[in-house]
Amino acid sequence: MLLCFTSYNNFAVAGDGPDEVEIDSLAQLYEPVYFDHAMHEEITDSNCAVCHHHTLGTEPEDENCRRCHAESGATDEVSCQGCHAGNRFEADYLNKIDADNTLYHRDKVGLKAAYHIRCMNCHEEMDVANGCQDCHARTDAGDKFFHAGNYAPPKSDKPAGGGH
Repeated sequence: MLLCFTSYNNFAVAGDGPDEVEIDSLAQLYEPVYFDHAMHEEITDSNCAVCHHHTLGTEPEDENCRRCHAESGATDEVSCQGCHAGNRFEADYLNKIDADNTLYHRDKVGLKAAYHIRCMNCHEEMDVANGCQDCHARTDAGDKFFHAGNYAPPKSDKPAGGGH
């Protein structure tokens, strides 16, 4: 599954980013997720590095990362997809990283995992909505694909349990 985050150039100052970001590449199965960037900027006291880790030129907190990235500087792109591949498990991507023997971050999570790790961990810490349907409302096509809603198999009157 692929999620897309609209790309934005590196923002020099908090507040330069978009107010809202639409994450919609799974819109055939799910309604788009509307990420309220302005609200998240407010709750982090405009500390962009809370979410945009490794892109703003701030020194990493992890000492293992500092060995190489202490002087890394800001990147040209701050969106998640700038570093986290949406096609993380597709053959073309796997062949590309396998062919690059200088690549250190071979185990970097894909885009979907990056969203879920970053978003859900914070939502759990803040004790706010973090259930699947809180962000991902299925479309009719999604219900059909997942055999849910109107497409769910009929319930059986037979008691649950094994046996023949």
